[in-house]
Amino acid sequence: MLFQIVAVIILIGLVSRFAIRPLMKVMQERQDHIDSQINTAEENRAEAEKLAAEQRETLKQAREEAKEIVERAKSQKEKEAQAIIQEAQERAERMIKEASAEIAQQKEKAVKELRDEVGRLSVELASKVMEKEVDAQEQSKLINRYLEQTGEIQ
Repeated sequence: MLFQIVAVIILIGLVSRFAIRPLMKVMQERQDHIDSQINTAEENRAEAEKLAAEQRETLKQAREEAKEIVERAKSQKEKEAQAIIQEAQERAERMIKEASAEIAQQKEKAVKELRDEVGRLSVELASKVMEKEVDAQEQSKLINRYLEQTGEIQ
């Protein structure tokens, strides 16, 4: 029996040295490998969360920039609309002034032509009056009528 106990102890020592230690070493390496993969996975997850947060922040900034661009475009549109309206008003005022000046000029021209016509008619009337002798009372009536007509024209 002593021989069997010694044989079992030697066998346990040999199994321990050649089988259990390498097996334990392989098991420890396997455990280390699994731990490193878990750590890598956690790091990757943390990195992914960080990237997702950065993307959300970038998206938020992009939305804010887009909103600013839209606001600037609206502001620019309103400024351009005001400029167009102002330009149209100025143009209309210019056209009104030009039309008023042209009307005044045409009126002045018409008055001048009318005066010329009245003068011509006066000369013609005078020549007709000269052709026939008119008494003082008739001459007075002609002069008064002429003055009334001249006053109405002006």
